[in-house]
Amino acid sequence: MPIRLSSLFLRTLREDPAEAEVESHKLLLRAGYIRRAAPGVYTWLPLGLAVKAKVERIVREEMNRAGAQEVFFPALLPREPYEQTGRWTEYGDNLFRLQDRKKADYLLAPTHEEMFTLLVKDLYSSYKDLPVCLYQIQNKYRDEARPRAGLLRGREFVMKDAYSFDLTDEGLEKSYQAQRDAYERIFTRLGVDYVIVKADAGAMGGSASEEFLSPSPIGEDTFVRSPGGYAANVEAVKTVVPKAMNSDGLPAATVHDTPNTNTIDSLVDFANANHGRGHVWNAAHTLKNVVLALTSPEGKRSLVVVGIPGDREVDAKRAEAAFGPNDVEPATDADFERHPELVKGYIGPVKNGNPLLGLEGEAKVRYLLDPRVVDGTSWISGANVEGKHVFDLVKGRDFNADGIADIAEVRAGDPAPDGSGPLELARGIEIGHVFQLGRKYAQALGLQVLDENGKLQTVTMGSYGIGVTRLVAVLAEANRDDKGLIWPESVSPADVYIVATGKDDSVFEHAERLAAEFEAKGKSVILDDRKVSPGIKFSDAELIGVPHIVICGKGLENGEVDHWNRRSGERRALSLNSVVAELA
Repeated sequence: MPIRLSSLFLRTLREDPAEAEVESHKLLLRAGYIRRAAPGVYTWLPLGLAVKAKVERIVREEMNRAGAQEVFFPALLPREPYEQTGRWTEYGDNLFRLQDRKKADYLLAPTHEEMFTLLVKDLYSSYKDLPVCLYQIQNKYRDEARPRAGLLRGREFVMKDAYSFDLTDEGLEKSYQAQRDAYERIFTRLGVDYVIVKADAGAMGGSASEEFLSPSPIGEDTFVRSPGGYAANVEAVKTVVPKAMNSDGLPAATVHDTPNTNTIDSLVDFANANHGRGHVWNAAHTLKNVVLALTSPEGKRSLVVVGIPGDREVDAKRAEAAFGPNDVEPATDADFERHPELVKGYIGPVKNGNPLLGLEGEAKVRYLLDPRVVDGTSWISGANVEGKHVFDLVKGRDFNADGIADIAEVRAGDPAPDGSGPLELARGIEIGHVFQLGRKYAQALGLQVLDENGKLQTVTMGSYGIGVTRLVAVLAEANRDDKGLIWPESVSPADVYIVATGKDDSVFEHAERLAAEFEAKGKSVILDDRKVSPGIKFSDAELIGVPHIVICGKGLENGEVDHWNRRSGERRALSLNSVVAELA
């Protein structure tokens, strides 16, 4: 039976909802695919469920083709497994926690590594059982601080997560490649433009981490690529470290009064006005010392100072990746009050020219450096005294550090780490992530099997995720015009959208007959059989976004209907007797 608009649970909107920020969000709401239930939480309506089901079908077909087997876990999970892996604490405020009537702790699962691992541990005990790959399509829950952009960043979302289990690292590499290949087939079938980039594994651990990003100006992820084929998200980019320099013959470090120079711009202006010495200073000659506050999952707060070239800023995502699982934020006034040795605006790795390994105070503050700050490089930096800076401060000669922190922004034109040329920056939406977990979760939860020699071996794992509901938003964002959605045929809520226009009963009879003929050919149909004006019908047809629209109207007098291909924009008359064969 066709989906009849006269009885479909649907109400389209003419105006953009005030809550919607991006075009995909506006159109999914206006076209009646989803409705907001709470911040970051959405109700799926019949049309939305039809699209989501087609995405899930393609995902299932390719996962099964890759040899994975489907299971289904509960979303409500006990605390204990997450305690064993440390993630009950590490997830921090992102975790939805609750208690039952007996005061036992539970959580709404943000991800299911622990449960997959325990399930395999429960059922398998021999190397003969491996390899195995399991997956599920299930709701996930994360207490996002700022849910935004509709389905792109929500608190409840549907995800396909899969996990492979192998005895050896070589087996893991093979399983990983099989899943990676399946992802390429999935996104190709869906019609999603994607880029595969190197990624940081973050709190998940493991190695060989890659993200599938769909390029989009509204994407929250910044990634880089080079002419030679290098691609990575900014968190995973490793700065090319310059060679150390010879400091012989460089001027001695000297402390100068630099009043009212607590910003890089004011310091550069002062240096050029008072210490030009025949050359022009710029921000790249300064060493900016950024104070960050790290809050551990247990709530312990500490400070770290990172010295970076003054012409760069700290990239928040790179800092989160470098210092995870801690939360990272700029130090507050209260932090500075607790550390009077940090003179705001004049912080440096020396005090009055005397080198410090770390910054001493009530408790030692770690001092880290950008990888570009190599031995022999000369800088202007703070003297840790109000109104004073040190000129000709040389790394390795005058100061050192406790370590490296590669957290400065990546800029267009920076060299690719693999030498494949200058980097260009773009934005994208993460749609999938594959990585080799290794033995982190298997060790924490005791997943071992007997090898062929009868010895216990810890299993190695891979993890593979796809954001199913996010994909619906990604497809909506990429497939639209100023009139509405234009779905790819692979995920459209119907194959054909039939519009009956006019008041003559014969128009509706012909539309009904066409719908039956299309369905006899295996095509799904939406039939607009409402007694409303043609303008409303055409507007809704454009908004809802089925790519093939068949219009039964005045042309029937000549034995014709109009076929409107929304994806190409082509509109042409077709014979009533041949339209089904031609489109089916």
